[in-house]
Amino acid sequence: MMTAKSNSQTRRALHSPKSGFLWGASTSCFQIEGAAHIDGRGDSIWDVYCRQQGRVKDGDTGEVACDHYHRYAEDVALMRDMGLDAYRFSIAWPRVLPTGRGAANEPGLAFYDRLVDALLAANIEPWICLYHWDLPQALDDVGGWQNRDIAGWFADYAALIGRRYGDRVKRFATFNEPCVFTLFGYGFGWHAPGIADKAALHKAIHHVNLSHGAAIDALRSAVRDVSVGAVHNRQPCYTATPGPDDEAAARRFSVYWNDAFPHPQHFACYPPALAEAIEPYLRPGDMAQIARPVDWFGLNHYSPHYIKADSNLLGATFGAPPAEVPRTSIGWPIVPGAFRDTLLDLHRQFRVPIYVMENGTASEDQLDSRGAVQDDNRILYLRAYTDAMNEAIAAGADVRGYFVWSLLDNFEWGSGYSQRFGLVYVDFATQRRIPKASARWYSDVIAAKRSARVSVAAHVPAEAVAAQS
Repeated sequence: MMTAKSNSQTRRALHSPKSGFLWGASTSCFQIEGAAHIDGRGDSIWDVYCRQQGRVKDGDTGEVACDHYHRYAEDVALMRDMGLDAYRFSIAWPRVLPTGRGAANEPGLAFYDRLVDALLAANIEPWICLYHWDLPQALDDVGGWQNRDIAGWFADYAALIGRRYGDRVKRFATFNEPCVFTLFGYGFGWHAPGIADKAALHKAIHHVNLSHGAAIDALRSAVRDVSVGAVHNRQPCYTATPGPDDEAAARRFSVYWNDAFPHPQHFACYPPALAEAIEPYLRPGDMAQIARPVDWFGLNHYSPHYIKADSNLLGATFGAPPAEVPRTSIGWPIVPGAFRDTLLDLHRQFRVPIYVMENGTASEDQLDSRGAVQDDNRILYLRAYTDAMNEAIAAGADVRGYFVWSLLDNFEWGSGYSQRFGLVYVDFATQRRIPKASARWYSDVIAAKRSARVSVAAHVPAEAVAAQS
């Protein structure tokens, strides 16, 4: 019988960059796990934020979410039936370290053991993201991302995760969308912890970057043959209306959204428009710590932004797209060409392999009279965006994988459960899972691509195959 470790070695051979393109799906712990007060899990900032009146639509919380903590085996079976190559999920920092540091919580660690082993048994490669927005509340109580000491706490957490799962997991991301949780959480006050303060925002940006570099080093020390990166949300920032005010606002917003993290992490300096604001928090050696070598660039992309001037601390906010631009149910513009251009721009700038770690669309999906979900709008969106990705690849972009957001309908932050992003419909009253039409479409795409890959490989001379192995 194949052990978990030998299974992992087989997966690495199958999914090395020379052996083909990865098709996957992504989730995050707070959005699907539930079990908020089970087996020793501590509060996160999002648990506290959800309990504050008026913060989340309809007063929704992550207390139960998709109950993935108890139903992970069913969810892995859905992935297996879909034919996924890989699955990106995040670890709940307060589940494994309830106060963010100190003694680890064995029941929490054991949950992810079970999940990883189930994925490997289903021949699905696990990708672990260390942080998807759920900071332990105990760390926020002592400053959170505003406290420089968090870089050390995060490195210790990364080392714990690497030591525990690194015999079976080789792909790790440090952060998911740091631009979003810093700007929304510390700049605009729209997300946990709900702060709107310029100094808090700039400290958080710098300390997240320091934590990224510290975690890269910790993972490389803890995990043999590790493959590490970070997942960034990059979207073109257009002007909502013509005119100098909106043009200046779009340029300003783009620096915080697109450059505040990839730029220092890859080039060891902050973009000029941000450098002065960060300078008070810089110490000698910081930039070298931040710019640790990575193996890939994780991209999340849904749409371009249309930006307008505003009176907030950034002087910029989201505006409406032109009337002729189609939008999703959550109001995001549908512009596949922006996705293609973003991939090509990333390739030119960073020159590392790209994995699309999130792409998808919200929809107000409902069960039809047959108990099925015919989400044609999602299929049209995914087809248009994967076509755009293929155009970028044909033009030279080094894209090596595509992960749909999301596997399941889930808790969608400030929107609560009002927006559905999943390939799988979740009846939150019963926790019943129902694959949507888009899940079948995605499964067919994966099967067709895999068949084409096998067909091409069958015509490659044996000596060429040996040279690539």
